[in-house]
Amino acid sequence: MWVLSSVDEVGETDGWRCWLCDEPVDREMPSHDDRSASIDMRVTKKKAKKKQVDMGERLAHRGCNTGKGNNEAVVAWADHLFVVDPAVIIPSVARLKAKGGREAMARCPTLDDANEAGEWLVDRISRLEPGLGVEAKIEPGGGQFLVVLSATR
Repeated sequence: MWVLSSVDEVGETDGWRCWLCDEPVDREMPSHDDRSASIDMRVTKKKAKKKQVDMGERLAHRGCNTGKGNNEAVVAWADHLFVVDPAVIIPSVARLKAKGGREAMARCPTLDDANEAGEWLVDRISRLEPGLGVEAKIEPGGGQFLVVLSATR
């Protein structure tokens, strides 16, 4: 049997930020508003097959949660970043959490772009998976710069 948390409990844990879009959630919004607080149950196909499912409750805007529906969540890269071939964030973070190691996340045309993308990723992942420590490393090669995340455990 699962014990569900209240929106206030999950909101406090997540710092009143939507785990999907990373924007602030206003706890005072009426429940029918798309920007109101809701709890997203992070159940993956893999977790659903287990008898004991860790629900992974996370705070989400009602609109983000409804838009995601019963599908795997997608965390978008920030629009202001100049990245090429960006990795899908949630599966990459899941692999880092499960196995550690390194994940190539994106290529960037300049060192400044790569540093900005790396800083954004570390910051975003600190809220997406608060218990996972990561650091970004920039590796030059082929006239571009590769952004690589490493688990710091």
